[in-house]
Amino acid sequence: MADATVAEQEYLEIMFWLEEAGLQMTGANIARAMQLSPPTVHEMVGRLIDDGYVERNPNKSLTFTESGREHASYIVRRHRMIERFLTDVLGIPWDEVHEEAERIEHAMSPVLEERMRAAIGDATTCPHGHPIIEGIREPGSLLADVEVGASVVVLRFENEAEELLHYLKAAGLEPGLEGTLESSDSDKVIIASADGKHEVSRSVAETVSVRADPPPPPPRREPRAARSLQRPLRPLIEIRLSRP
Repeated sequence: MADATVAEQEYLEIMFWLEEAGLQMTGANIARAMQLSPPTVHEMVGRLIDDGYVERNPNKSLTFTESGREHASYIVRRHRMIERFLTDVLGIPWDEVHEEAERIEHAMSPVLEERMRAAIGDATTCPHGHPIIEGIREPGSLLADVEVGASVVVLRFENEAEELLHYLKAAGLEPGLEGTLESSDSDKVIIASADGKHEVSRSVAETVSVRADPPPPPPRREPRAARSLQRPLRPLIEIRLSRP
C-alpha cells in the first residue's frame, strides 16, 4: 500500500481523534470537525476506502482497517511528539505549538523524527495532555460537569485550536494543574489553586477534561459524545471567544 497523501493524513488524524474521544467516525462528524462540506468529505472518504485505510459499515459509519489504524496512530503520535519537542526542547510556549507542529509534521525526515524522539525522553503526553503512546488515555470528566467543592486535576484540552489555547493559558489552566472547583454556573467556571483563581466560560469548560474527586454523576442532559460535537472540535476551526 502506498504512503498516505498529506490530505489523507489530515483526515486520518481527525478520524483517530474522533475515535479516541468516543465519537462515531461518520462523514457528518468529520465534516463538522474539519469545517468542510459533506460532498468534499464524501469524496475523500471514498478515496480512503479505495486506498484501504477505512471501511464503511452497514450503518454508514467508518472503521479503520488494520493498515488505516496503523497509519492514523503513527500520524497522531508524531504530531504530539513534535509538540512536546517544540515545548520542552525549543522552549516554544505550549499554546503556540499545535499549528507549528502541523506545518512541520508532513516534511520530517526519519532521521529528524528519531532525534526528536530521543530529545523528549520519556514524555508520555503532548503539552496539551493527549497521550503520545496509544492506549494510556485517562477518560476523565468534563470540567463543566464537575460539582462545586470537588478536587480536580486538569488532564487535557480536548480542543487544540490555537485561539482557544491562548485563552486557556491566559486563564492559568494547564495540564497537571490541581485545585478545587470553587464555583460553576451557566456563564463561568472557577477553579481555585495554589496559584490563584482560574476562570473560564462554561463553553470552554466543556472542552477541558479533568480527574475529579468525587467524580460527577452521569449528566442528565445529552451524552458526552453528543455534546462534544456541539463545541468546536479541532484545530482547523476559527473560534471567537469573549473573555469571561
